[in-house]
Amino acid sequence: MFKLFWHLTNNQWFISSGIERINLNRMKKNYLVLTFIGLMLSCAATAQFEKYSNEFMNIGAGARGMAMGNAQVASVTDGTAGYWNPAALTYVKDCPQLNIMHAEYFAGIGKYDFANLVLPFKDNKRVLALTLLRFAVDDIPNTIFLVNPDGSVNLETGISTFSAADYALLISLAQRLKMTENKNISFGLNAKIIHQTGGPYASSWGFGFDAGALFAGKRWKLGIVAKDVTTTFNAWTYNIDQQMQEVFYETGNEIPTKSIELTAPQLVIGTSYNFKLSNKLSLLAEADLDATFDGKRNEVFSSNPISIDPKLGLELSYNNVFFIRAGVDNFQQVTDDRDTTNQKKLWIYQPSIGAGFKIGDVEIDYAFTNLANQSSPLYTNVFSLKIDLRKKPIKK
Repeated sequence: MFKLFWHLTNNQWFISSGIERINLNRMKKNYLVLTFIGLMLSCAATAQFEKYSNEFMNIGAGARGMAMGNAQVASVTDGTAGYWNPAALTYVKDCPQLNIMHAEYFAGIGKYDFANLVLPFKDNKRVLALTLLRFAVDDIPNTIFLVNPDGSVNLETGISTFSAADYALLISLAQRLKMTENKNISFGLNAKIIHQTGGPYASSWGFGFDAGALFAGKRWKLGIVAKDVTTTFNAWTYNIDQQMQEVFYETGNEIPTKSIELTAPQLVIGTSYNFKLSNKLSLLAEADLDATFDGKRNEVFSSNPISIDPKLGLELSYNNVFFIRAGVDNFQQVTDDRDTTNQKKLWIYQPSIGAGFKIGDVEIDYAFTNLANQSSPLYTNVFSLKIDLRKKPIKK
């Protein structure tokens, strides 16, 4: 959501062309698909991809995954797969599952919440899941009307507050196909609706799709996820009254108009292996490659338009009850502050650690991580809860 205000202060807007309404009731199914794709390509031709668009969707979900450096597309086995890899939702069997998470960033200024409900079908091969995310900064002071035209300060009504919030609703469907006794393959799809608000002044609605696949053996897994595979669109509208327009004009800011923001596709490939150390002790390791296609980024492999960020995660498990986790991601190259010539470069990264324990149908996880890298002191605590909603047997 910070990106929205960056837009407002830097006057960068993407103007969409008009698209006539189409009567869908008269079209056949195949023609509907072709028309839908054609409309998206038409919008893409008149707009452009916005770097770091909908970036709140890349923070993570669940303390387990965030403690493992966001390396999850292959090893995730709970309801947070609705976020990481919808194909892995097939590991939720026999009963519904509830996942919730809460985290606060920047000393409580930014709040991030995640909730997920997984509903497996009776055949334990298909799964439906609903996921809701919210990242928001609340109680932002609005001082636009603090100073009156005559120069006097209006303390009574000149200050108000508003919230800048990002919401996402993911509807997931997954199915598993058994290949052999120890090998199977799963497929999953996310349909996502995105809503962003900047107080009463700006809002957007967006939609997009994610697709995932998971190949699993006895100890190894390979996960592939294509995020925003059809390109995600956010249509922005603005509510700027006459008084605010005058403030924009006097301060040299361009008055915003309706616009379309495009999110480029993203491809994540990961592989994991579960090492059996003893009868009760095991070590799970995963390595992911996160490829973005929205232009050159400050990452390990950086080019135009593809950049790749590696992610590494470990989980030490004792009897599948106690867990210790660690991970690293977000590798970036920066200038060494101690170098007066500003020519020496350093590699920085984002470390994370965490732990968890499971009691019956309840699991509590914790992560200690941040939104930046190890050079930043902005670490935060992440807590998540997983509950298997298993029916208790009826006593006779």
